[in-house]
Amino acid sequence: MNRMSGQSIELTPTGDDDRIARYAAAAIALSVAEAAIPLPLPGVKPGLANIITLVVLARYGWRDAVWVSLLRVVAGSLLIGQFLAPGFFLSLAGALASLAALGLAMHLPARAFGPVSQSLIAAFAHIAGQLIVARLWLVPHDGLFYLTPFFALAALLFGLANGLAAAKLLESAKPA
Repeated sequence: MNRMSGQSIELTPTGDDDRIARYAAAAIALSVAEAAIPLPLPGVKPGLANIITLVVLARYGWRDAVWVSLLRVVAGSLLIGQFLAPGFFLSLAGALASLAALGLAMHLPARAFGPVSQSLIAAFAHIAGQLIVARLWLVPHDGLFYLTPFFALAALLFGLANGLAAAKLLESAKPA
């Protein structure tokens, strides 16, 4: 309630809000589950929540994909106890870089650049965003870039797998 005027502000969620919340909840659940997976190299994760982001991007557009992705980063980090820790900022940098890349990729011909290529673009952008933040803030040494081939291989493999999964989900959800 607003104490100065005695009035309360009521927010009424729209259908768009409900849809974004449902997709964000699915992405958050995947992120939290993924946090339990042992990592072969710090920062190398499958990025399963990106499947949800790709589906949202294809069905509802970039704006909704941004909301889902950023809600996943913030809420997921709160749930696993990493909010405002270095991992949060690395995740946020990766998400912002991949969202920017997806925003640009949306202008490419749709028949040549579908969910698989979008996933690969996003995965490489994500790794690039994380490496830049890690280099500028956490590891102020160029030796960090010796890990680039390992991160690039992970981006290739997981980007391909996630893109194929997103394409399958989009294909199976099409009306007959």
